[in-house]
Amino acid sequence: MSSIEQSIEVNVPVRTAYNQWTQFEEFPRFMEGVQEVKQLDDTTLHWKAEIAGQQREWDAKITEQIPDERVAWMDIGGATNAGVVTFHRIDDNITKVMLQIEFEPGGVLEKIGDALGFVKARTKGDLERFKEFIESRGSETGAWRGEVEQDKT
Repeated sequence: MSSIEQSIEVNVPVRTAYNQWTQFEEFPRFMEGVQEVKQLDDTTLHWKAEIAGQQREWDAKITEQIPDERVAWMDIGGATNAGVVTFHRIDDNITKVMLQIEFEPGGVLEKIGDALGFVKARTKGDLERFKEFIESRGSETGAWRGEVEQDKT
């Protein structure tokens, strides 16, 4: 299993950054290689992406969601991955977005790409594009303010 931790400061309030992040179907607008994300219900997402030149599809389950604080997920079929994104108020108009991902590279090309730091660089680029996207808009494209409680079992 590989791990990546990246963060970025965005010049919008916590609420705005969080609200935009919950618009999962907008991810292809700023995440490299992500072709489509469909939200199937409040906690299930279907992903289509190109990873190391290969088309991949998988489902992910949101395991915890607390408005303005965090969104955590794990795969439930397909590409093995899990993670959490957290939102930290720096001041009224600056938010630190922290992203932690664990994933299992599949196949030789993904393992080589991970070893060479391509996945880390892609993740950093995704956060930079998120920053550009939300700051250029100044407001979110939508919001989901519901909570998903972490399963304690």
